[in-house]
Amino acid sequence: MVVRVLSWNLFHGRAVPPRDEDLVDAFAAALAAWRWDVALLQEVPPWWPPALAAACGAAERHALTSRNALLPARRALARRWPELMRANGGGCDAILLRGRGGIAAHAWRRLCRRPERRVVHAVRDGAGRWFANLHASTSPPAARRDTALARATAERWAAGAPLALGGDFNVGDPPVPGFVHAGGHHVDHVFARGWTAAGGAELLERGELSDHAPVRVTLRD
Repeated sequence: MVVRVLSWNLFHGRAVPPRDEDLVDAFAAALAAWRWDVALLQEVPPWWPPALAAACGAAERHALTSRNALLPARRALARRWPELMRANGGGCDAILLRGRGGIAAHAWRRLCRRPERRVVHAVRDGAGRWFANLHASTSPPAARRDTALARATAERWAAGAPLALGGDFNVGDPPVPGFVHAGGHHVDHVFARGWTAAGGAELLERGELSDHAPVRVTLRD
C-alpha cells in the first residue's frame, strides 16, 4: 500500500518576504490542496493544528515545543503582529493524518530542555504503522544527539511495526542507522524502516509561505 508523507516547517506561520498578518487560512489552503496521507509539521503556532486538520479533513495530534509560557498573551500578540513576535509566539510540532482509520495512538517524549525544548512525537494509524515527527536542535552536535534519541524512542514505540521518521533535522546529513532515506531537501528529511521508498523527494510549490520547502515522499509497505 502507498503512503505519501509530507514534512514541512511552517516558520511559525510566517512568509518570505514578510507579511505581517495572520496566515493560518493561507497555510491551511496550501495543505488542503496537496495530496498526502500524513503531514509532519514543525514550528507550528500552537493554536493552529485544529484549524489545519479541519481544513484538510484530517485528524491531528501535536506536542508543545518552546516559548509557550503565558501562551494566551503570546497568541494574542502573534496573531496581530507575527513578524514582531516571530518564534516568541510559541511553537509546537504537529502530525496530521488523513483516513486510514484515524489516529489509534499518540506518544511523545521531551528530548532536551536547553537551549530550547525539543520533542519527538508519533502517531499510530489504524493499520498499526507509526509516523514520527522531529524538529532537532539548531547546533549540529545537539541536532545529532536529538536525532539519535528520537530514532531510538520511535523504534521502541513502533516495536517492529513499519515506521517513518521525518521533520527538520537541522543538519543536511542526519545519521539514522537502520532506516532508508526516503528523500529530503536541505535539513528536511524523511526516513523509513519497514517500507520501500519510491521516487525520492518532491518539493511542493508553497509560494511565499515559510522559509522551508514542503518535502513529500512516497512509501510502499
